[in-house]
Amino acid sequence: MSNVIIIGAGAAGCFCAIEIKRRKPELQVTVLESGARPLAKVAITGGGRCNFTNSFEDVGRLEEAYPRGAQLMKRALRVFSNRDTMDWFQREGVQYVIQEDRCVFPKSQDAMQIVRTLENRMRHLGVELRCGAKVGAVYAEEGGFRLDTSAGPFRADSVVITTGGGALKLLEPLELQIEKPVPSLFTLKIDNDGLRSLMGALAPDAILSLAGTPFRASGTLLLTDWGVSGPATLKLSSYAARHLAGNGYKGTLMINWTGWSEDQARSFLSESARQNGKKRVANVTPDGLSARLWQHIIGRAGLREDIIWTELGSKGANRLVGALTADAYEIAGRCHFKAEFVTCGGVSLQEVNLGTLESKKYPGLYFAGEVLDLDAITGGFNLQAAWSCAMVVARSF
Repeated sequence: MSNVIIIGAGAAGCFCAIEIKRRKPELQVTVLESGARPLAKVAITGGGRCNFTNSFEDVGRLEEAYPRGAQLMKRALRVFSNRDTMDWFQREGVQYVIQEDRCVFPKSQDAMQIVRTLENRMRHLGVELRCGAKVGAVYAEEGGFRLDTSAGPFRADSVVITTGGGALKLLEPLELQIEKPVPSLFTLKIDNDGLRSLMGALAPDAILSLAGTPFRASGTLLLTDWGVSGPATLKLSSYAARHLAGNGYKGTLMINWTGWSEDQARSFLSESARQNGKKRVANVTPDGLSARLWQHIIGRAGLREDIIWTELGSKGANRLVGALTADAYEIAGRCHFKAEFVTCGGVSLQEVNLGTLESKKYPGLYFAGEVLDLDAITGGFNLQAAWSCAMVVARSF
């Protein structure tokens, strides 16, 4: 009987094991996991609620969701789409909800429902799960593969690597082309006392960009006691992951607090001045911004906190437009986003057949998920990549 070993009991590994065994029950399928339990990352994703896919309704181009690997995902989604994912879990008894932000969660709001569903299905199908079995190296041998692990040597006819981007050392004997792994999806440190004093404030329609680069992202900006976070920041960090890593996580962050153009900002100031001439500028707040954030922006424009609209003048208005639409802050470094750490980089897509995710050099060796040079912004897109890639591999057996 042929045997398949899957390295990594995360989302891609467990899902792939289920689908291989479902299609080819005669195969012996074993999942090796270095940790104490499977699906540990799934259990904490989405704040413990598990944002397991996305409706994709707000995605105009796939590159917007997948800064790296969009072409692969176009193929993979044709094999197993986000709708297929929702249907799959619903058939397994997981009811789901689609939020206004297009993120899809279990109706139970409990990530452990996803974990238990996958664990139970593996158990029912007869997939062997070996936790505490860390793979040190994979070697290609005649007729198959040899794996050196902390639980002893294993031999396999086929191997599927689903370890994520942080465990690539085990591939060194195979001499594959690897795109250097660097962090993605992280928050940014900003050493500005005024900004950090606004901890908890939101700008729901902000646009962030890195000065001197084409990288920009829009969405909700959250101010923290260390700098900036929220969907807009995480999206920007994903788009600019390699650029930021290459620059030591330094640079100039440009914040457009409202998402307005300069003309829109001028129109707001002009109309506000017309209607509120003798009132303080601080008392007429742009929609979506808190009073204290608006006061901070006024200060960033170099204006008195008690200035009234009739005192603003054209010079004051120009400065306030600049502070609203192009407020500049120096980035002092990056922060991890809790434990939901994503890696940019991995096995080069040049190494695999995109239709099967099988190695071009080593027949029988497959890759799925983040171990590839494939990653996404937040919102369920990374887990969708895991499900889709795993299905592509499973259908190749």
